[in-house]
Amino acid sequence: MPDSSQAPGPDKKPRTPKSQSARPAWLRWLVRIVLWITGLGLAAVASAAIVLAVALAVAYPNLPDVSDLADYRPKLPLRVFSADGVLIGEFGEERRNLTPIATVPQVMKDAVLAAEDTRFYDHGGVDYKGVMRAGLANLERAKSQGASTISMQVARNVYLSSEKTLTRKIYEILLTFKLEHQLSKDQIFEIYLNQIYLGNRAYGFAAAADAYFGKPLSDLTIAEAAMLAGLPKAPGANNPVNNPTRARGRQLYVIDRMQEAGFITAQQAAQAKEEKLQLRDRQGSQRLHAEFVAETVRQLMYAQYGDSTYTRGLKVYTSIDSADQTAAYEALRRGIMDYERRQFYRGPEKFVDLPTDPAALEEAIDDALSEHPDNGDVRSAVVLSASAREVTAARANGDVLKISGDGLKPVQSGLSDKAAPNVRIRRGAVIRVVQTPKNSWEITQLPEVEGAFVSLDPRDGAIKALVGGFDFSKNKFNHVTQAWRQPGSSFKPFIYSAALEKGFMPSTVVNDGPLFFDAGTTGGQPWEPKNYDGNFEGPMSLRRALMKSKNMVSIRVLQSIGTRYAQEWITHFGFERDKHPAYLPMALGAGSVTPMQMATAYAVFANGGYRVNPYLITRVTDHKDKVLVDVQPPRLDESMRAIPQRNAFLMNSLLQSITSGGTAARAQATLKRTDLYGKTGTTNDSLDAWFAGFQPTNVAVVWMGYDTPRKLGSRETGGGLSLPVWISYMQTALKGVPVAELQPPPGVVNVGGEWYFDDYTPGRAVSTLGVEVAPVTADPTASPPAAGGQPTDERSRILDMFRN
Repeated sequence: MPDSSQAPGPDKKPRTPKSQSARPAWLRWLVRIVLWITGLGLAAVASAAIVLAVALAVAYPNLPDVSDLADYRPKLPLRVFSADGVLIGEFGEERRNLTPIATVPQVMKDAVLAAEDTRFYDHGGVDYKGVMRAGLANLERAKSQGASTISMQVARNVYLSSEKTLTRKIYEILLTFKLEHQLSKDQIFEIYLNQIYLGNRAYGFAAAADAYFGKPLSDLTIAEAAMLAGLPKAPGANNPVNNPTRARGRQLYVIDRMQEAGFITAQQAAQAKEEKLQLRDRQGSQRLHAEFVAETVRQLMYAQYGDSTYTRGLKVYTSIDSADQTAAYEALRRGIMDYERRQFYRGPEKFVDLPTDPAALEEAIDDALSEHPDNGDVRSAVVLSASAREVTAARANGDVLKISGDGLKPVQSGLSDKAAPNVRIRRGAVIRVVQTPKNSWEITQLPEVEGAFVSLDPRDGAIKALVGGFDFSKNKFNHVTQAWRQPGSSFKPFIYSAALEKGFMPSTVVNDGPLFFDAGTTGGQPWEPKNYDGNFEGPMSLRRALMKSKNMVSIRVLQSIGTRYAQEWITHFGFERDKHPAYLPMALGAGSVTPMQMATAYAVFANGGYRVNPYLITRVTDHKDKVLVDVQPPRLDESMRAIPQRNAFLMNSLLQSITSGGTAARAQATLKRTDLYGKTGTTNDSLDAWFAGFQPTNVAVVWMGYDTPRKLGSRETGGGLSLPVWISYMQTALKGVPVAELQPPPGVVNVGGEWYFDDYTPGRAVSTLGVEVAPVTADPTASPPAAGGQPTDERSRILDMFRN
């Protein structure tokens, strides 16, 4: 039987274990849940570790080799410089300057670190604190804030696409660890400073400093550095050119971050915020205009290096003098625009409908002028109102111009009530304006006429200035090297040079009388040449004939020496024989030349008879300034002689007379110096206008004409069109250059105030046309006898040889 003493009585409850009575049921469930969560977490971590290990095993070997970045070589553009180091142009998709980190100023590095990655030198590639801070900021502000470190940005920019996917992010992190493992912090930072895109075609901060401020990194202020450091986040939208307001806000943020990081003091921050930034002129009015030079160099480099021309960072230094180039560019444009003022007004470039609402009006003006941008100093504007006495026009920058008086003279025909609809200046007309020396405005028009200018040093052929046309963006045809035009009277000195070798002297008298050649003589159409002024002055010396550019005398001289001989002689100066047929019109410059050929030919006179080849490139280096090509200027020696020294001396004497009292007398009168030599040239029907001239250290040639030849105007000549351009250029080019007097070489003598070859002095016989004659001593300043006058018996014998 059971023991009744141990059975519970009616008043007692059964006993339970102490542990069960102390732990409520809910707690037991909580423990179980925690254990399950912990287990799941551990499993998740283990799974993630396995996945990560697999990902690393699969992805890491496939990551690109970053060791090449130890010798970082980005795509660097071709850059072209003047002789004095001024940037002329650059070619390549990316505007970039490779800058070692040691040369990056501290203020730029501090600004970048403050804006992008303050803890760059402390973390291992991924800034976990930054990630957490960005996450909290995103929760608080409901706005995305990035946490990419500089190392991560380098990995992304150099190797990865910009797509936002988990796979790409994983690769970015893996690459970042690889970068941090194989490169130093300074190496990574240097790549970032050179690689990052900063808008306006600028890659890297050195290129951006030039693109936005026109200065090197070393000259940046805190405010400028902060502006640039704010660009990586949104280089297209936040740059100061496209959006000044947003760029300013970003700049202020960077300045605050620089202060928080301890890079600058509160006082420096305050000063930086107050600084007014001067952006580089978007129109580039201060840059060196040598676009034709840069394009010539580009073609030469591409022929040598192919496609790598635009990526290997070549630096090409030219012989161009920046001051001379600027003077040439401005002189030619001014000469062309002066000619344009004398032309009939062709009418506005476009007509637009202008609304009355101010906001809509501003937008309409912007749209109209965006299609008609400024052309250097020839600006575009939209007419707001117009009358015969005053025109009001708006510029793209918001300026409103009121033009009256002399400013309307060039376009009077367009303000007439009788003007044709396409010519009349009225509200909505897109016009061109220029600022006058008196700071007033004048209405003008873009020219149709073209021009060319080239100058070189006759002592070695170095090209000092080259302007191939009015505007490179408008017409890329290089008229200096590509335009084959008739030289007109500017070619006569080469015929005279040939005549000197046949016994003609400056005092030799030739008849300036009428000439007629029938079809049987010419082999074509009958030809009756005329002088420019239509007058004939009878017998005169060669010196006077060249001074007055007498056509009849030049033809008779060529007829005397023979066209075949003259055709051969001109090749000594670099002219091509087949471009100058051996017929009498060659005496009047009926052949074909380029302005560059003319400059090279006149250099023979300037340097005493030597033929020098023009050159443009003096040195080529790679991006590390290692010299690849070094051109040594040639030294003149007898192997380069083209014509005898005494021939060059007599020709210089003749050409000097032209600038002192002939068709180019304005040269010496304006420049106030005697060592100037040259010849004007105007072709038949005034299709081409030339002036070719020199001082012993500088040869310069100017040409003006239409691409499709047409008359410049009945009163337009080389002396009126091209000579003023030459004079304007020489005012700069010869500044500080001492006057160089002609020194007679052996083989010439002066008799009675005139120069002769010593074997052709008065009284010594010479042979022309196979007839023995004696040269006549004549005063070069004396007036010749009137046509029909009675010459002396000696002179009569000479004149008879040149009569019809």
